[in-house]
Amino acid sequence: MTLTERLDVYEKLTRLDKPIGILLLLWPTLWGLWLSSSGSPNSLVLLVFLLGVVLMRSAGCVVNDFADRKFDPHVERTRERPLAAQRISSAEALALAGVLAALAFGLVIQLNALTVKLSVVALALAVVYPFLKRVFWLPQACLGVAFGFGVPMAFAAQQNVVVPLAWTLLLANVFWAIAYDTQYAMVDRDDDIKLRLKSSAILFGRYDVIATMICYAAFLGLMVYIGCWARMGAAYFSGLVVAAVLIGCEYLLIRERNRERCFKAFLFNNWIGAAVFAGIAMDFAYFLPLFSGPAIGR
Repeated sequence: MTLTERLDVYEKLTRLDKPIGILLLLWPTLWGLWLSSSGSPNSLVLLVFLLGVVLMRSAGCVVNDFADRKFDPHVERTRERPLAAQRISSAEALALAGVLAALAFGLVIQLNALTVKLSVVALALAVVYPFLKRVFWLPQACLGVAFGFGVPMAFAAQQNVVVPLAWTLLLANVFWAIAYDTQYAMVDRDDDIKLRLKSSAILFGRYDVIATMICYAAFLGLMVYIGCWARMGAAYFSGLVVAAVLIGCEYLLIRERNRERCFKAFLFNNWIGAAVFAGIAMDFAYFLPLFSGPAIGR
């Protein structure tokens, strides 16, 4: 295999050619960074988290493909993944994941001790999640914790403490992840049933669409609560309105359970995350004088 071919395999293995996963990990991390710093995150902290998101998401994809290497060849959507197609060995894939995780850890040790300790939990979540769909009917909940763990880490990095608001924001992300990853699981449901794998789409059955919408409602409800708790302004809540409209569009896409439309709805979640972040960032940028900073930590 030439160097160009190997780099192409690495790109596909880490999903750098499909950045939706990085974005879904990035948005809640940015929410946490902006809320924990009243809209002015430390430059070093911001850089560490931006690079860390890319590295850890890439490592997580490699671990996921290693965990699913015997299942992916039997699933239409995943059969051409490098490990499934045997374009790379399991040992080389794990070595790549190790290098990526080590680079991420090298970044996080630039921060305080609490953030470093939380990063160990984040790594454990990234390793455990891919194996859960063999034993747990709602692996999407673990995904939500894993993808949202940048929130408590952000508060730890900025404030050296994880306040209750951070854990509430993490819970909101869990509901959001269950919603969007159920849409993703609806694409693979028939294949997963044949392979005797577990997912929220199978667990919810014919109630999958309504369950997804309930999770979205819980997500939005918690975000409204967080906005009131942190005394956010009009821009923040406008971002939530935009997110709600996008969720309404997703309902129209998934209600007939068409595979292609369900996947399109899943991709829409990038814009939901972006809308929420835009509301947070604009609120602090234009309405900061209206706030008395201590409310954010209560």
